[in-house]
Amino acid sequence: MRISERLERIKPSATLAVNAKALELRAQGREIISLAVGQPDFGTPKHVVDAAKSALDEGFTRYTPVPGIPELREAVAGYYSRFYGAKATADNAIISNGGKQVLYNLLMALVNPGDEVLIPSPYWVSYPAMVQLAEGRSVIVPTTPENSFLVSVEDLEKHRTSRTRVLILNSPSNPTGCCYSQAQLDEIAEWGLKNGVFIISDEVYDRLVYAPAEPSTLSNFFEAHPENCAIVGALSKSFCMTGWRMGWALGHESLVKAMVKIQGQSTSNVSSFSQKAAVTALEGNWDIVDEMKQSFVRRRDMAYEIITGWGAICPKPGGAFYLFPVLDKFFTDDAPDSAAMCTKILEEAGVALVPGSAFGDDRCIRFSYAVDDEVLKDALTKVGKVLTAK
Repeated sequence: MRISERLERIKPSATLAVNAKALELRAQGREIISLAVGQPDFGTPKHVVDAAKSALDEGFTRYTPVPGIPELREAVAGYYSRFYGAKATADNAIISNGGKQVLYNLLMALVNPGDEVLIPSPYWVSYPAMVQLAEGRSVIVPTTPENSFLVSVEDLEKHRTSRTRVLILNSPSNPTGCCYSQAQLDEIAEWGLKNGVFIISDEVYDRLVYAPAEPSTLSNFFEAHPENCAIVGALSKSFCMTGWRMGWALGHESLVKAMVKIQGQSTSNVSSFSQKAAVTALEGNWDIVDEMKQSFVRRRDMAYEIITGWGAICPKPGGAFYLFPVLDKFFTDDAPDSAAMCTKILEEAGVALVPGSAFGDDRCIRFSYAVDDEVLKDALTKVGKVLTAK
């Protein structure tokens, strides 16, 4: 049997691979703590679960329109009005199987063979692979921890060519947790507008932002220039709905129609009763998110103090639930890079982490603090012993 060449060039997801290795060791009887998967440890709010149950009881189990039920598309548009004062309509929204399918659909709709896509590094693991599947070319734009791993207009301009078509921005960032201010986003958006660069703004973590940082968005820029950007959102992180696969894009009507065409020939609609639950989440009470944020801030501060106590360089994240310290000073002959060090930590400390190489920066390792406080403290203590052992 022959597998297509395009898939031979694609690497499996590093985060899922690490999690699989951790599960394998657990099956062998090892006690493993995973700080690898980006998944909140809280449950989906009861009123959202109840909405799904009601939809099932009412027999809402059949196909829906490919881009989502009308009331959910309205709720997505209403979300940006509620939190950011940006105007959009249901025709600007498409509902997809998590933020991941949204991003894939966008790149398939926007990128022609040979088009260049600017991707600031560190980046979420799947961006380059998706560009490659769309037959585009990823152009990686390096950043530094001294600048909180944030890209500037000057950085972008150095890498822009006549083939540049798309820029992918992610704020708050996975893997760094660092956030762009509204002023920084606006400056980049104006640069994109001036130079004909379409911006995909991945805002999946936009409600998980911690003071003094404030949520920022390109939804207001979208209102003024809908042909120049698209917004990616989801309920996976903010409402602990990772398994529900509930994401969306806010885009120009023509772009949404193109994405509907792609989705209609691949997955079709998102689970019907998940859509009903999503309407309840978007239009209901958001206190659960504020409660979660309090826990994440507490855990962030504890983890940050421990990690920087090792002497590691680590920007303090303003959102999401990750830290991305520079740990290459601890690399050794038997663990000369981030992947080898993660393997060593997993085997010796029983803690699963994701190597920075998966995110485009081999100096670093990603730590998720979306776990119980005591579990997190125990895991970091074990990691520190491995790193600082003489």
